[in-house]
Amino acid sequence: MDALDLDMFARLAFATLAGGVLGLNRELKNKPIGLRTLSIVSLACCTLTLASLRWGEQHGEAPETVGRAIQGLLAGIGFLGGGVIFRTGLHDVRGLTTAAIVWLTAALGIASALGSYWLVGSAVAIALLIVILGGPLEKLLHKSDDDRS
Repeated sequence: MDALDLDMFARLAFATLAGGVLGLNRELKNKPIGLRTLSIVSLACCTLTLASLRWGEQHGEAPETVGRAIQGLLAGIGFLGGGVIFRTGLHDVRGLTTAAIVWLTAALGIASALGSYWLVGSAVAIALLIVILGGPLEKLLHKSDDDRS
């Protein structure tokens, strides 16, 4: 095992941790996608991005190869996120936040593969603030709207 292998392992581990942190939040809120799924989404995106980087370096096509892989990942992951969105009434759509978290988790895996640890950590922190504080804030805002009616 050389330094490159250790670096790739660190990127894979960081991606998995980032997905796991967001997954834990979803798990604690009893959402359909949680810790295991989001950890694996982030790990898979990191793995494919790293594989594309390696293949591109070996064949002299790094930017194009990685760009195509990232495009495919972000388009494909939308199907997984779409699976958690459902409509329960005329104006009641559920699962949008979880679907957005799935898409963000894919981006975190990609950014981890590129070694952008600060970006990943910052994005996780901001996302946690949104999902933890956003719900109560939305309820407060909607309550204010109801009080005026």
